[in-house]
Formats: sequence, structure tokens, C-alpha cells
Amino acid sequence: MSTRAPDIDPADCGPMLAGLTAPLAAVSTRSADSVNAQIAVAITSASIVLHRPRLIVQIYRTNHSHDLIANSGVLAVNFLSPDQLPLIWELGMQSGRDVDKFEHIPYSTGPTGSPLIPGSFGYLDCRVVNAMDGGDMTAFLVEVLTAQTVGHERMTWRDARPRLPQNWADEWDRKIASEMNISLDTMGAINPSARVEQTRSGP
Repeated sequence: MSTRAPDIDPADCGPMLAGLTAPLAAVSTRSADSVNAQIAVAITSASIVLHRPRLIVQIYRTNHSHDLIANSGVLAVNFLSPDQLPLIWELGMQSGRDVDKFEHIPYSTGPTGSPLIPGSFGYLDCRVVNAMDGGDMTAFLVEVLTAQTVGHERMTWRDARPRLPQNWADEWDRKIASEMNISLDTMGAINPSARVEQTRSGP
């Protein structure tokens, strides 16, 4: 049986999938002396027990954060507020392999040592309890060690996109198009019994 799923017309599934989109978040992590963060929108709740929250955080294997999370087993989810629009460029449009993303961004730390970004709507400091190989990405199941809501409004991609400078929007579209091509080549390469392995190639 083929492992490749059929192509689906976006018009048939888009209106349903759009309702599943998470708010914009900066997923940060620490591994030894290295810290990094990236912009992520693929985050969902994974627990019905309110005082024992869990999340599923999807991180693409080409991202620098992927290997750091796989090595350390920790991450923090910083839900962005509307006035943090510049972080979309600083954390989402350049690679931590090339720049120190936190050189000019202040942060504090909690139990995991992952950066907690001030001014965010709130944060969840988490440790990884399991992971699923998705071929082009890894779905990390994480449990929350500490959490705090400090803002009044969180930012969604739907709100943020019209506010982006045109050159940012163009660069984002170029980046996503490139990553989609990588995903098409790798999303079927799944080993369900394998542990998460590091990937050094990619942007």
C-alpha cells in the first residue's frame, strides 16, 4: 500500500483547517549554552486535565530549534501580544544557525532554562515527554512545568499578516514556499519506531 496520501483540494479542507490555527507563538529552547527561538503556529492543547496541561508542538526538522529541543528535551511557548510584531522578523525570518537571535532581545528563564520573553501575552515553560516522527517535522508532546498569563490580548496570524511591511510579507511567502517544497519531499519518510534524530541540513 502506498504511503503517500492523495492530494486534497485546499478549497475542500481550508475552511475547516483554518479554525485549527493556533495563535502566534515564539517557541524558545535552551541546549547547553545555546538558546534559540522560532515563530510557530502549529501548537495545540493535548490534555483535558486543567491543572496538568499538555501541548503538542510541531517543529520542522530543518529549523535550528528542532535539534536543540531534541537534545535538551525542553522548550517554552511564548504567546505573542499584538505589539510584538517585530519578533516575527527577528525570530521567524532568520536562522539561529546564522545569528544569535537573543543578542538584542531580553529574556528571563524558568525551570527549563528556556527563554521567557517579556511583553508576551503569556508563557508555558515545558519539558518533552514524547515525540512523533512526522517525516518533515516532529510533533513534541510536552507537559507544562510553569505558566503565567500576563497580557490582555494575544496575536493571531490572521491579525498579524495585514500589519506586516510588504517586504516582510514577501519574504515570509518565499520562505514558506521553499519549506513546502522540502516537506513534499520528506513528509512521507516516517519511521514510527525511531527516536528523534538530529538533522543538520536545511535553512
